[in-house]
Amino acid sequence: MAEFYRNKKKKRCLLCDNKDVDYKNVAVISKFITEKGKIANRRMTGTCTKHQRIVAREVKRARFMALIPFVK
Repeated sequence: MAEFYRNKKKKRCLLCDNKDVDYKNVAVISKFITEKGKIANRRMTGTCTKHQRIVAREVKRARFMALIPFVK
């Protein structure tokens, strides 16, 4: 079972490569939302903690501005 953990590669944060997340860019933000409209967790999105906080904040802003629905 220990062999399984050694062979597993660590995910690289998608946003650490200087990609910007903005609440106005709905195409990028929709990648971080599940089918039900919830904010996806770090394991699903593959982001680091710093960028996950930024993503959550921007998703909430986009919801408030009615660019993304609260519930699908």
